[in-house]
Amino acid sequence: MKPCSVCSKPAVYHVTMLKDGDVKELHFCESHFYEYMHKSDQKSPEESFVESLLPDSEMDERTSEDETMVCPNCGITYKEFRESGRFGCPHDYESFRMRLLPLLENIHNDTVHRGKRPQRAPLDSENQFRLIQLRRDLSEAVEQENYEQAAQIRDEIRKVETELGGSAGKQGA
Repeated sequence: MKPCSVCSKPAVYHVTMLKDGDVKELHFCESHFYEYMHKSDQKSPEESFVESLLPDSEMDERTSEDETMVCPNCGITYKEFRESGRFGCPHDYESFRMRLLPLLENIHNDTVHRGKRPQRAPLDSENQFRLIQLRRDLSEAVEQENYEQAAQIRDEIRKVETELGGSAGKQGA
């Protein structure tokens, strides 16, 4: 992921300009992109074209929406998160979920973390991770009213809980 051409925040807008056969790439965070687009009244044809892709009404609506989205736990707004690039607390992931999913998909081409785990991870850690995945799958199966699959997942959860000695089942219930 490229940083903003002006600051060190992650770039969310990428502008490629072609002029006299030269290619110029600019990368902007959200705030610097708006500054770039509105820096002067005299706009080049390229800037006018890019600006035409972003209707003012849509931008105004989104900006006001960003200010009203607030985490009930820490009080940070989505706009503050976008400006700083940092959350106020772990609950922000859920509070801003609908805005984060497209952002994560754009950045990582996926919305599910598939990172590395230590090779020498104890079996309990792997089973805990498996339980989390299974419970998420169970919720989705029930939500989709796929009760046959939900029953299979439930049985798998019981099997993994048994391997853990039942302690995980008591905590999750």
